[in-house]
Amino acid sequence: MTAVRLLLAASGIWLAYYGITQLLHQNSTDLKSTAVWFIGGILLHDAVFAPVCALLGFTAHRLLPARWWAPLACGAVATVTLLLLAIPVFDRSIPGNPTILDRPYGLGLIAALVTIWALVALYTAESHRRTRSELKGKEL
Repeated sequence: MTAVRLLLAASGIWLAYYGITQLLHQNSTDLKSTAVWFIGGILLHDAVFAPVCALLGFTAHRLLPARWWAPLACGAVATVTLLLLAIPVFDRSIPGNPTILDRPYGLGLIAALVTIWALVALYTAESHRRTRSELKGKEL
């Protein structure tokens, strides 16, 4: 176990060194842009995203049955992840690059989201069916 920890620590130190050296080789414009995105990401997460998630989690905990929490949380995390990953694909601010939208990414995103929520619904329905059959088995 100690060897694994040492390997992880050494890897972390090396990656930090590599990242810092890459930052230091940027020109001042790129460095300012990186700082703005880094600080903006932290502020967006801490001021908007985290409180919204906490509020939604608290509300769902109060309103929904306990057996729905896990599948809905998984579906929500997968949805948010896909939507965040889709932002750069749909950003059309790069002029003169026809390869950005060379396929129907919107249709793929919709298909992925429909699949995720269909699986959440199927899992929730199966869980409900299983719970009901277990209760009927106990009554007999």
